[in-house]
Amino acid sequence: MAIGHVRYSTTGGSGLVNAQPLVAVSHRGDMAVAHNGNITNASIIRKELEKEGAIFQSTSDTEIVIHLIARSRKEHFVDAVIESVGQLEGAFSLLIMTKNKVIGIRDPWGFRPLSLGFAEQGYVLASESTAFDIVDARYVRDIDPGEVLVIENNEMRSIKPFPERKKSQCIFELIYFAKPSSTVFGSSVYEFRKELGRQLALEDDVEPDLVIPVPDSGRMAALGYAQAKGVPCEEGLIRSHYIGRTFIEPAQGIRDFGVKIKFSPVKSLLEGKKVVVVDDSIVRGTTARKIIKMIKEAGVKELHFRISSPPTVSACYYGIDFPDPSELIANRMSLEEIRQYLGVESLRYISYEGLFRSSHLNKEHFCAACFDQQYPIQVQNFSKDILSLF
Repeated sequence: MAIGHVRYSTTGGSGLVNAQPLVAVSHRGDMAVAHNGNITNASIIRKELEKEGAIFQSTSDTEIVIHLIARSRKEHFVDAVIESVGQLEGAFSLLIMTKNKVIGIRDPWGFRPLSLGFAEQGYVLASESTAFDIVDARYVRDIDPGEVLVIENNEMRSIKPFPERKKSQCIFELIYFAKPSSTVFGSSVYEFRKELGRQLALEDDVEPDLVIPVPDSGRMAALGYAQAKGVPCEEGLIRSHYIGRTFIEPAQGIRDFGVKIKFSPVKSLLEGKKVVVVDDSIVRGTTARKIIKMIKEAGVKELHFRISSPPTVSACYYGIDFPDPSELIANRMSLEEIRQYLGVESLRYISYEGLFRSSHLNKEHFCAACFDQQYPIQVQNFSKDILSLF
C-alpha cells in the first residue's frame, strides 16, 4: 500500500511543515492522511482541540483530521474516522492509510473529485482519472459525495453514513484545474473545454485572422473557438515546460517572474494579424497583462481577448487559491476598465448561461460561487492563514 500527495496550498503556508501526507503515531497505530480541499470550520475545531490539550505541528487544516481520529472514543478505526469526518464542513476528498487499510472519503457536497480505479495489483484512488493510466489501472467510478470507501485485504466496502447534501461540484475543476485527459464529475475535461470555446465563438461577433491559446490551459477552448469560427488555431505562444503553472504559485513575485520566462511569442506568425487570444480565466489580471504586452510587441494588428469562463468576482473557500476578493480583478473593475488595463481592442467572457448551456451540465449540481456568489456553505471570517501556529 502507498499514499502520495501533490500539495497546492490553500490554507496554511506552503512550507515543508505542511507537506502531505501527514503521518502520525497514536494509540490507534500509525496513520497517514492526504487531503484535497478546504475544511471551512477548521479554525473552530482546532481551537476546541487546543483547549483539550492538542498540540499542532503544522498550519494545515488537514492536521485536525488526525487529532479528531486519535481522540475519538469509538472502538473501531473506521467508526472513529466516520465520527471525525462527520464534524467537518467544507470541501474535502480524503485518503487515510493505516498498516492494513486505505479509506477514501468525499465530502457530502462533493466539491472535490475522487475516483476509484482498478489494476492487477489492486485498487487505486486518485483525484483525477488520468492518474490511473500511469499505473495501468482502469477507471471504475467516482466516489459518491458523502461516501466512505474502505479497502482492506484487497476487498472493498462502501459506507454512506452522512446526511445527503445539495451536490456542489466545483465547476473550476473542469474549467481550469483538472488535466485535460481526465474525466471529472463524469465529464471529459477535454471535450468540456472545447465546447466552452465553441459557445464563446457563438456569443462573439469578432472575425479574426487567427486564434491562439494561452498555453496550456486555454488550448482546448481556443481550438473549439477556432473551429466554430472556421479560422486557423495556431500556437502563437510557446510555453517553456520547465516552468510551472503561474496562477497556482502562492506569491505574486513568483508569478510575475514566471510569466517572463514561461512564454515566448512567435513573431512570424503574429505580425500584422487580427488575433483572438483565448484563455480559461482571468483571476488577478497580472499574468494576462504581461502576456498581452508580449503579443502586442510581436506586431499584431489587433488583439481581442476571449475568456472561456464568466468573470471571477467572488472568493473561493472550498479549495481554489483566491480567498481574498480584493485580488480578483473582476471584483474591482468593470469590463471596460479591465479591457483598458489589459490594453486590448476588445474583451469578452463566456456568459454564465453559456457556461452551462454549452456543456449540458445541470448547474444545480455545481458550485459556481466564484461567478455567482451563491455559496453552498456559508463561511465567516475565513483566511488562508487562519491556521497560524503563533
